[in-house]
Amino acid sequence: MGEAIIADREERHGDVMTVKYLKVINRDRCIGCFSCMYACSRMVRNSAGTGKAALRVRSYAGTEGTFSIRVCARCQDPDCAKACPTGALAAAPGGGVRLRRDLCTSCRACVKACAISALQWDEEERVPIPCIHCGQCVNYCPNEVLAMGERREEEPER
Repeated sequence: MGEAIIADREERHGDVMTVKYLKVINRDRCIGCFSCMYACSRMVRNSAGTGKAALRVRSYAGTEGTFSIRVCARCQDPDCAKACPTGALAAAPGGGVRLRRDLCTSCRACVKACAISALQWDEEERVPIPCIHCGQCVNYCPNEVLAMGERREEEPER
């Protein structure tokens, strides 16, 4: 199934690249409505439900009204990509990862390697679900729990 939105969020201006990334800015305001997950699954992966979302919202067991939101940190040197034995998950310019489905062997080493447990797994297609930092989840969060951040990076000399 093709993705409706495919590009990572980055802009280049000469030797400087502006990288956009997803971040949690106010976890305490999360009400567990899963609107962010529905938006990601529907808008990015053209799928109903929350199973194909690149982020996860979970409630803490035994704690009323407290939620954990797991989002990709767009690491510069991602452990998930380093753990992939086939190169199916590769570091993206500006951080984060990109997936080459044709190389994925469904070993899940990438998911296990993510230090913050942010890389999600598609149980149906048996591939990781990397976040593309498009901001669709931010647009649908009713309580401004999520936001897009920006960082500027110098291009490496060629």
